[in-house]
Amino acid sequence: MEKRTITIEYQKYSLEEIPEHLRSVAKAAREVSLGSYAPYSRFHVGAAILLADGDILTGSNQENAAFPSSLCAERTAAYHASAVKPGIPMKAIAIAAWTRIGHPSDARPEECWQKAPISPCGACRQALLEYETLHGDMEVLLLGADTAYLFPSVKSLLPFSFTEF
Repeated sequence: MEKRTITIEYQKYSLEEIPEHLRSVAKAAREVSLGSYAPYSRFHVGAAILLADGDILTGSNQENAAFPSSLCAERTAAYHASAVKPGIPMKAIAIAAWTRIGHPSDARPEECWQKAPISPCGACRQALLEYETLHGDMEVLLLGADTAYLFPSVKSLLPFSFTEF
């Protein structure tokens, strides 16, 4: 038996310190979260993808009473980008979320950002990884109320990933 350890390196920033090339995609992720449809979870997520050509395409979570029919913001954004700009590499994704749960019911969304940066679910990680496998590393920027985490790639969030397809 051999014991091994997986280490994941990432950078932690205040929102003001986010690298210049990611500021627009971070802003877009927050803005698009306002258009999410989340009547069941009340957890509003936005994702924005920076493409190699400089365009930013977005998506937000869309829920449905038939829960398996719902779609996360990250996959909505990735599928949108792939459909509108097929073959253009996705260079970065930013993800932001807010909820009024635990806040006054009349609080504005911008007062309700998740304190800690949120991370994509396993299904979204796999979907994003497939685009990364096709086109090269995609930076992942996870946004919290005051903090952001920057990962160098989707694969860094999904060790022992399934990429042989």
